[in-house]
Amino acid sequence: MAVFISNAREETMAIAEEYAKTLRGGDVVLLDGDMGAGKTVFTKGLAKGLGIEEEITSPTYAYMNDYDGRLFHYDCYRIESVEQAERLGLADYFDMGGICIVEWAQNIAPLLPKKVKRVSIKKLSENQREIICE
Repeated sequence: MAVFISNAREETMAIAEEYAKTLRGGDVVLLDGDMGAGKTVFTKGLAKGLGIEEEITSPTYAYMNDYDGRLFHYDCYRIESVEQAERLGLADYFDMGGICIVEWAQNIAPLLPKKVKRVSIKKLSENQREIICE
């Protein structure tokens, strides 16, 4: 486990960019943090570390954004049931060989693979974040 303190968006992105180097295809990362904690900022840095140049946006209304089959960015905040997630086919992407980043994973917990990684982001102040990578 590694604990980082970020004092700016750019630092959060740099931490995520380094973290990306530890990931392999098929990894599922649960990204925890309150609204506004910086989960999408972290994902932007992670994508940069994977060499993805597309603009990373929050998949709040799409539920999941696919970046060239290399990165699957989930936002399960609006998922109301496991059945809904199954109907949307969200679990199908866990076995496609890309890296899955899952926000609000508790909403699809029964569908998650047994082996996952976790990153927690806690807002300490307006600009400061504590980032824990497990």
